[in-house]
Amino acid sequence: MKILKKWFAQWKADISKHKLLIVLSLIFFLLANVAVFITSTHVDKIQAVSVPDLILDHIPTINLEFIFVYGILLVFLVIVFYSVIFKAKTLHQIIFQFSFLLFMRSFFIMLTHLAIPTGAHVIDDVPALIKTFYFNNDLFFSGHTAIPFMAFLLFRKNKIGIFFLVASIVLAITVLLMHVHYSIDVFSAFFITYGTYHLGEWFCNKYCH
Repeated sequence: MKILKKWFAQWKADISKHKLLIVLSLIFFLLANVAVFITSTHVDKIQAVSVPDLILDHIPTINLEFIFVYGILLVFLVIVFYSVIFKAKTLHQIIFQFSFLLFMRSFFIMLTHLAIPTGAHVIDDVPALIKTFYFNNDLFFSGHTAIPFMAFLLFRKNKIGIFFLVASIVLAITVLLMHVHYSIDVFSAFFITYGTYHLGEWFCNKYCH
């Protein structure tokens, strides 16, 4: 009981100490989601075309809807709960990193106008809450791959980092087998996320204290 009280006191102190930065990071996160929504809506309206893909052209389309929808939802929930409960001291930095990643994704979405790959599995089982943010042509780069990989980079020194690394690989394979992303969307996500993480880390080390 004493350990729990001590933890709660420290958690409360960490939240209180960085409450302004947490609020600012949440505003940044909201703006990042708005940016992704606007750019994704825009590219879905563009008359884009599908292009050949060396990997997709040689693998069958498999229905992995459950993993696609609920796998990324599980990742998101674990990120939120783990960050809030165990990483209160750096919560503002974690929110900033994911916000920055979303802004980067919205930027690349605007630059890349391709239609969903030919033969892609049509997603039917999308919860109403998620459906608002579900698009077809917001392809480059894969959010299903980038989000858990960013979590891995942030928490790699903790045991839970293994979960996020495995999740990023599983979800990367999932979107490829469903043909809802081109292979370049998936492979580039690892490199872009890695670069984004280090840029965000530099910014946080300089300004987020």
